[in-house]
Amino acid sequence: MITECLYGLLGENALLYVSATFVVLWIVGWLYRDSLVIENVTEKYVFVTGCDSGFGNLLCRKLDGKGFRVLAACLTEKGADDLKRVSGPHLKTVLLNVTCLDSIQKAMEWTKKEVGDKGLWGIVNNAGYSLPMGPTEWMKVEDFHKTLNVNLNGVIAMTVAFLPLVKLARGRVVNIASVLGRVAANGGGYCISKFAVEAFSDCLRRDIHYFGVNVCIIEPGFFKTAVTSLDPIEKELHRLWNQLSPEVQASYGDKYLDKYINIQRFIMNGICDKDLAKVTNCMEHSLTAAYPRTRYSAGWDAKLLWIPLSYMPACVVDIGLKLVMPRPSKSV
Repeated sequence: MITECLYGLLGENALLYVSATFVVLWIVGWLYRDSLVIENVTEKYVFVTGCDSGFGNLLCRKLDGKGFRVLAACLTEKGADDLKRVSGPHLKTVLLNVTCLDSIQKAMEWTKKEVGDKGLWGIVNNAGYSLPMGPTEWMKVEDFHKTLNVNLNGVIAMTVAFLPLVKLARGRVVNIASVLGRVAANGGGYCISKFAVEAFSDCLRRDIHYFGVNVCIIEPGFFKTAVTSLDPIEKELHRLWNQLSPEVQASYGDKYLDKYINIQRFIMNGICDKDLAKVTNCMEHSLTAAYPRTRYSAGWDAKLLWIPLSYMPACVVDIGLKLVMPRPSKSV
């Protein structure tokens, strides 16, 4: 009896030892594989959208410093001129409006001449728009379209147009989603567009991996960029409120708008990270790693709050948001 118990304990200990060893070896192997980088970056072309400011601007400067042939797409002449002044001679800019098919086609033809038979190593769909954000009932259909045209239709149109060049180089498609593509925390087109970017990227990855093309999704948390700037957010909330009928305004109450704005201020001031490099480091890894990851979570709020929350039951998310957001005066 005692002998059988000893054999049982030894067997359990051996199983635990083998399991722990396997886990440690797997982690070490993953870390080693994740650290491997590509070669000959000076011969590789990367096209980045939304480079006037924010993540796109910083990424272009970092890639340029590493020796990549950077093709930076800016919405404005000023944005392009400012970027060229702080970059090396190998960085080139082009004006691009991702909501205009003609503009996309011209940018693609220009890129095709630039890259020649080398193809395009990477396209980073970074251009984004967030406004308006607020209660869904306050929106008109055109309010959704503004955001969807940039964040979703623009990503799809850019990817479809540039994909032949990426296939030629067996390169990467890097799409910028968001933690709000995991947790729908507010109304408007932003969360909708980011959920759709996640789905589009997953479908594309499964379709295109046969050709040696990697598709990566970057999921930033809250960072201090033009997207999270409080003045435009508050201006849009006032516009949305003022276009509501008196009946709808009465259902929310006179103080609801002020409470909603105060919550936005608390979130943006309390959570938003100033270190944009946490996001651009993920972008850079997706372009330089020999084995890029499928998804990158950027920012501590993404890792510790939003991503874990996205795996919770819907009722948990609902309760959490209910505790944070104001209650309409005529709620039931």
